[in-house]
Amino acid sequence: MKDLVKITLNLAVVFILSGAVLAFVYAGTEPRIKTIEKIEKQKALKSLIPEASVINSAGSYEPLPGKTAHYYVAKDKNGKPIGYIATSYSKGYSSIIKMMVAADPTMRLIGIKVLDEQETPGLGDDVKQKYFQDRFKGKTLDQLVVVKTPDPTKIQAITGATISSKACTKGVRTGLKLLMKTYVPGSVDGTTTQGGPK
Repeated sequence: MKDLVKITLNLAVVFILSGAVLAFVYAGTEPRIKTIEKIEKQKALKSLIPEASVINSAGSYEPLPGKTAHYYVAKDKNGKPIGYIATSYSKGYSSIIKMMVAADPTMRLIGIKVLDEQETPGLGDDVKQKYFQDRFKGKTLDQLVVVKTPDPTKIQAITGATISSKACTKGVRTGLKLLMKTYVPGSVDGTTTQGGPK
């Protein structure tokens, strides 16, 4: 009985010490992790609109239930908006796809960047490949339609991964609609394109 009590006490001490060490390590590394995440986010933003002198956070929205995304304004050295970026989420074949969507002041896509996905290796995970993401460049909201055959005015699906292609395109549409609704006067849910950005 005494041995059982001793073992239990020893285990309790080990658990308490382990918890204290983990808390100490976390407290020491958390600020560095957040700093690294901030730097990585800025790199991703800058990669979409490299000519921007500054990219400022402008607000947040919820593209999927429980998923908070943000949008940004990119400005030149004179403070003039030269583009807009929105993060977006969409449910893919086997994961939630997270992306960034960049548009110019006329709401034509500058480009997209897939930040996170867990789609089928060798098929759906090609949404992160340059060849697929380049298909979005220069497109307008009306052109964000997935097709299976080559069409420069639409988004050609990845062979064998139509669901992932459609999911990524849906996320891009969501982000672009948010930007249009926010920065194009008279736009309701991105359905009209009259006027210019605010």
